[in-house]
Amino acid sequence: MKYVSKIVTFALMLLLAVSCREFHTLTKEGKKPIQGGAYEVLVICNNAEWESELGTKLRDLLEQPIEMLNQNEPLFNVLRITQNDFRHLLVQHRNILKVVISDKAEQAQITAEYDVDAAPQIVLTFQAPTQKAALEYLNTNGEALVKVLEIAERNRTIAYAEKHNVKVLNDLLHNEFDIDVKIPKGYELRSQSQDFIWASYEFPVASQGFFCYSYPYRGKGSLNVDYLVAMRNQFAKRIPGPSAGSYMITVEQIPDAEGKGEIPLRPLYRSVVVNGKEWIEMRGFWDVENDYMGGPFVSYTTVNDATNEVFTIDCYVFSPKYGKRNFLRPLEHLVHLISFPKSVEQPK
Repeated sequence: MKYVSKIVTFALMLLLAVSCREFHTLTKEGKKPIQGGAYEVLVICNNAEWESELGTKLRDLLEQPIEMLNQNEPLFNVLRITQNDFRHLLVQHRNILKVVISDKAEQAQITAEYDVDAAPQIVLTFQAPTQKAALEYLNTNGEALVKVLEIAERNRTIAYAEKHNVKVLNDLLHNEFDIDVKIPKGYELRSQSQDFIWASYEFPVASQGFFCYSYPYRGKGSLNVDYLVAMRNQFAKRIPGPSAGSYMITVEQIPDAEGKGEIPLRPLYRSVVVNGKEWIEMRGFWDVENDYMGGPFVSYTTVNDATNEVFTIDCYVFSPKYGKRNFLRPLEHLVHLISFPKSVEQPK
């Protein structure tokens, strides 16, 4: 029996509050495993809608480029089929978006079902009485629709890490930084020193890694972009490159459009809230001093109230031949696996 649909109207953002644990309770035991690659969306849409302005809007939302990657990569890979082709293994796809334009629909809305034919699966049905109504709805709620799909992917990563994690790394990070964390299976310790731990997951064609570090919090200046970049470079020097004397650095200049000089490059810097705690997210590029390697990075920085220290988890990808999205996304999810002990209130 299918789960009761969750109606997603203008308040679609409410689905963003679905935690990993809540997502997991929606998953029925005994379901077939999901099909399709990570960050792949199966869109069921008739030709008339897909070739219209509505289809263009859907593609623009789902295939918008990811910020700060070395090459153009979309948020999602979109596979479009018609309703007549929706059968066999396709019904087990991980992310399904059904587009239904019918005069029987009272208003434009999106409903969500979980684990309909596989698990953990999300099936979104986008229905509207007319293409115009559907387009107006997407103009208001399109980004929230994208977020719901992103959270479904993130919750899969979190659920896996909760079941399959590296206790040795969890304990090292807890003892060094006074945090609780679950690092997914596959990561191995590469280096450890004072206030610093580096781990990576090595593939034949790529490397995804992270390093954590901390330093005393001395006020708001400890969290501005220039200071964060300076501290990143200080700790990144502990990650050696492939040749003697080489080490990781942050890219702070890039060639200008005419190739006659260089222009400054600052990482993207913004505040995000994860599990009720505020973090500073930085996105940029890393390079190797005295050698030829590089790629994207994303870091998350916050203040550990229990220790009054700044804590950063810095995640990077090296994938010279292949796309970087599917290596970087699971690293971004690591911050959702971190929690801090509550501060002990000092006696007055």
